[in-house]
Amino acid sequence: MAAPGFLERFLDRNERRAGFFAGTYFTKHFWALSLNSYPTISRQPSILDCGGAILGRVAGNLTTAVLLAAGRGKRLGDLTANTPKPLLDIAGSPLISHIVDAFVGAGLANFIVVTGYRSEQIEQWAKTYSRENAGIKVVTVRQPELNGTGGAMLAAKAHLAGEARFVFGWGDILMDRANYPRFIHHARTDEYDVLLAVNRVKDPFRGAAVYVNEQMMVERLDEKPAVGTAKTEWNNAGLFATGPMIFDYVAKLEASPRGELEIPVAIAKMIADRRVVRALDMRGFWSDVGTPEDLENARTRFKPKRKGRSR
Repeated sequence: MAAPGFLERFLDRNERRAGFFAGTYFTKHFWALSLNSYPTISRQPSILDCGGAILGRVAGNLTTAVLLAAGRGKRLGDLTANTPKPLLDIAGSPLISHIVDAFVGAGLANFIVVTGYRSEQIEQWAKTYSRENAGIKVVTVRQPELNGTGGAMLAAKAHLAGEARFVFGWGDILMDRANYPRFIHHARTDEYDVLLAVNRVKDPFRGAAVYVNEQMMVERLDEKPAVGTAKTEWNNAGLFATGPMIFDYVAKLEASPRGELEIPVAIAKMIADRRVVRALDMRGFWSDVGTPEDLENARTRFKPKRKGRSR
């Protein structure tokens, strides 16, 4: 049997190769990495002797992802007046198609997309994507009330019956495609209650500030801190792996000062309850496509999609 460190070194080498040779969509890749460069952090062991991790040793059973795509994207102004943000065009394909393609490339086949703003457009996209991509199933569910990411997850709960593990994330986040197989590998093999993707930024005020220890265990999570107040550069990258326990916490959420039920608040409560919340660093390009400038930047970094995936 190979030494534990060998597999991690092997994966790290091949993750780097994947970023350059596995058909990523990004141009100017080296430049993007230089802007977001930081040392490789320590890897986490697959088995954690914590006594409370609920998810482990079910490798290969994770095949489903939930994408929360109900919001409009108000900061994009008129660009989303008639088109929901996940359907904005990037290199000839909807933003959400790039996300689903990356998950499919990482081995997932089932997708639940939670819709809200202009739901009918995303529902039509889902039908087209499923029809044009054999073996891939995309279903949609409408969020009854646009009351935040917590409400969106509750809307998807019935579709996750029997799923011991699943991935969920924001339906408007773009990142280097090489991150997806790496995240799915850890989601399938590590033990955790929540696996949280993080990326380094100068100030995480637009997302959530994530405070971790040297082993990348999450110790604190602050949703949308005031500008300049965060004492960490780690940002919630909008990609998670978890199990049914998350719904116990989401169901107890109260509206935030912004009037929303926010998943990061539920995860913060899990941390307070000493649940196992791990962080995994995302590398290279990352964007929440929150502003017109972000959208134009993303469009310069993606190449037109090769034939074989739905537009």
